[in-house]
Amino acid sequence: MSAEPLLRCQGVVAGYEHPVVGPATFELFRGEVLGLLGSNGAGKSTLIKAITGHARIFQGRLDIAPGIELAHHRQQPVRPAECPLSGYDLVTLTGASRRAPPAEISRLLEGRVDQLSGGQFQILQIWACLGSAAEVVLLDEPTNNLDPATVEALVKLIRQDQAGRTLLVVSHEASFIDAVCSRVVSVSA
Repeated sequence: MSAEPLLRCQGVVAGYEHPVVGPATFELFRGEVLGLLGSNGAGKSTLIKAITGHARIFQGRLDIAPGIELAHHRQQPVRPAECPLSGYDLVTLTGASRRAPPAEISRLLEGRVDQLSGGQFQILQIWACLGSAAEVVLLDEPTNNLDPATVEALVKLIRQDQAGRTLLVVSHEASFIDAVCSRVVSVSA
């Protein structure tokens, strides 16, 4: 890990019309997989949205190192309805071409995105982030809609993707966070 954090969150209180989460304090360093763990409704996703500029910061300070590119996997990714976009088209559009996808993803590339199951679409979206050139990947509840076998494949994928990659993983599932994260921060409202 480098001495300077890529992301620093100092006493951040965030929300929308009113505060939802905080104060939250943590640092994210290069090569680290940091987990944000908390119960449903604790404000973990709101904290991620504050990092991406989609939620309001009421107090505290959030700093992202200059020039850092973020990839954000949303808790409920939006799937285009009745659109003849293939899985290959999706990963190409998102720039997820830095290496060949694993078998779990390759088999989804030929099919239409609007015809994938919720879990298939979820893992394809996760690959779109992990396969991109972004230096920091934000994964918000990545196990949503995934069956146990796909969760195992995701754990393996995250562990293999650690060539200098930095991840911030949000989940309410402690066993998943423990399986993939090098450090954990608890989040509460």
